[in-house]
Amino acid sequence: MKLKSLLIANAVLLGSFALQAHAEDEAQLIKQGEYLSRLGDCMACHTVSGKGDYAGGLAIESNLGTIYSTNITPDKEHGIGNYSEQQFSDAVRKGVLPNGARLYPAMPYPDYAKISDADMHALYVYFMKGVKPSSEQPPETDLSFPFSQRWGMRFWNWAFTSDKPFQPIGGASEEVNRGAYIVESLGHCGSCHTPRGLGMNEKALDSGDDQFLAGGSLNNWDVPSLRGLPRWSEQEIVDYLQTGRNDKAAVGGEMKSVIEHSSSHMTDADLKAIASYLKFLGGNPALQAYDVKKQQATEAKLTAAKGLSEGERLYIDNCGACHFVTGKGAPGIFPELDQATIVNARDPGGLIHTILAGAQQPSTEKAPSTLAMPGFAKRLDDDQVAKLATFIRQGWSNNAPAVTKDQVAEVRKTLKGE
Repeated sequence: MKLKSLLIANAVLLGSFALQAHAEDEAQLIKQGEYLSRLGDCMACHTVSGKGDYAGGLAIESNLGTIYSTNITPDKEHGIGNYSEQQFSDAVRKGVLPNGARLYPAMPYPDYAKISDADMHALYVYFMKGVKPSSEQPPETDLSFPFSQRWGMRFWNWAFTSDKPFQPIGGASEEVNRGAYIVESLGHCGSCHTPRGLGMNEKALDSGDDQFLAGGSLNNWDVPSLRGLPRWSEQEIVDYLQTGRNDKAAVGGEMKSVIEHSSSHMTDADLKAIASYLKFLGGNPALQAYDVKKQQATEAKLTAAKGLSEGERLYIDNCGACHFVTGKGAPGIFPELDQATIVNARDPGGLIHTILAGAQQPSTEKAPSTLAMPGFAKRLDDDQVAKLATFIRQGWSNNAPAVTKDQVAEVRKTLKGE
């Protein structure tokens, strides 16, 4: 009798240990999945201010029309609570829903296809057990014909996606390959920084093609190449991703939400891996030869403040206090204008938008202050903005085409009360 009682007690004890171990494993998976969701920047697209996390409803403007993000909480009616792990994986990596409907590639599944099975499992556990369910019903995406025919995405996927898993770069260090995995899969950096083809497809999906991360265009902003980033050191890349600023630049446009919701939450090791990978890619020549005499001539003229053009006068009156006559700004506070990517972009839309609407850096753990640049839409008319932007694009060492007031007028139409 005593032996039987002892065996029962031991079985109960072992069962208790097993349950505790399972709970600990599950807790670790949830924590890992939460971090992976940050790497994948899921929050930025699937969360709207004032709504629950991952409840969807964000309006994503595309060339096809407005696409609304879905509810990806574990709610069983309005979310993904009924998804099996395989169905979850198919949605994330293939853009295919359990009912066979096809997602639009506003969901970056062409990049997410490279997420490893282990990371996919952790993500599934997190979204099913670590996210609060929400009964929020986002607006339905309703594109015009023929884009409303989601079945056509089957042929788009056949032509422009790949189910090939992530391929480590032969001969590269472990750190470079960790950075490559993040950038090419969860980070989906190519969805913005790789040029698009006629089918609105990314022209390359990995580092095996020189077009990968070679720059693109998004919402009338030129998106810079990330290949090599010759003007930035590895530490400056880390600083930018971690805080939205470094000694040369400050974040703007769509990248602000990436910093806020994703890269500022990454570990130092992963940020260093990303920086190491981007420098490893190379292939991006410097913006242009630095013209010291031209830079000095602009600085001297602005300092003397004599015989100024209207663009130069507008700069002194509106910009000089922060960016200075040198165009170098203040390291880590006000970004450089001399040789800045946004200033010398082929399309001046990003620069024009920043002048009109201003900009604000995100608050992050390593840089909690939210430095802001005011917008000048109410202060300057289209002609004045064009002359100011033209001076900035051609002053110091910059050498970009002039800006017209018609270009300013087109950007002004898009402000929507900013």
